[in-house]
Amino acid sequence: METGIEIQNISKRYSTRIAVDGLSLNIREGEIFGFVGPNGAGKTTTIRMLCGLLKPDLGEVYIGGISVQRHPREIKRLIGYMPDEFGVYPDLLTWEYLDFFAACYGQNPIERAGQIDNLLELVDLQHRKFDQVDKLSRGMKQRLSLARVLMHDPQFLILDEPASGLDPRARIEIRELLLELAAMGKSVFFSSHILADVAEICDRVGIIEAGKLVSAGRLEEMQLQLHQSRKINLILLGDLSPGNQPLFDIKGVSTIEEVPIKENKDGRKHYRFSFTGNDMALSDILSTLINNNIPVLHFSEEKSDLEEIFLRATKGQVT
Repeated sequence: METGIEIQNISKRYSTRIAVDGLSLNIREGEIFGFVGPNGAGKTTTIRMLCGLLKPDLGEVYIGGISVQRHPREIKRLIGYMPDEFGVYPDLLTWEYLDFFAACYGQNPIERAGQIDNLLELVDLQHRKFDQVDKLSRGMKQRLSLARVLMHDPQFLILDEPASGLDPRARIEIRELLLELAAMGKSVFFSSHILADVAEICDRVGIIEAGKLVSAGRLEEMQLQLHQSRKINLILLGDLSPGNQPLFDIKGVSTIEEVPIKENKDGRKHYRFSFTGNDMALSDILSTLINNNIPVLHFSEEKSDLEEIFLRATKGQVT
């Protein structure tokens, strides 16, 4: 993990309340990692410790193999941090806003003029270059904030609720920007309470509840953690019965049940069964059915969405 982000058992307490409790997590180089949890779960506190704005009571954070606590100035050149609330200087023009932050990073005045134009084009704000920041819509301000984060070309982007409060079109624009940045080789760590956005673009997801990491991984991995078996849907022409179907004899198959089909006029039968095998074994089931001349119309695995995974992993258990 020398080139990624490594969080080692960090904790943070505010008075009598534990905001983050022994959290450990690795974010790989070049991936988009989504960090989700209920309000007050500890997302913002974690992000502030990642950026060196808060010091953990316990534990250590490394970014690119460098300790955040011991080398804060070096870390600030590696990361781009976007807070959950966009702070602006309302009297500045859009290009002046970016120029101000470029100067804070000590960038050459001649070189940064071209950099500003490139970033405004990247976030689709070049046509608002000479507008006052205060006149921009919320979505435009979010995109401008993202441009500001990229001003010093950081490898790691740490974003706190980047799509919060945006309309659907602006959310899509932010999602597309994050995908484009990942394609450029950036590592993106962002928190969100908009589960659809996280599921749409993230390579992996971490779920935090009451300061503790309760689940992390790819959605497929997290689904297997929640369900001991896979749910498979099968639609046939005709009945499924023990006397004429090989499905009943396949190892790992259990709990075969028929699912009612509304207004079924062509003899279709919908079945759902549980299966404990891997992908290759699942593929073999379909091959077996076809080789036995079973008229298969549909064969698929049910996937839990992030909302179900989130509810099961946190206190809002679904039934």
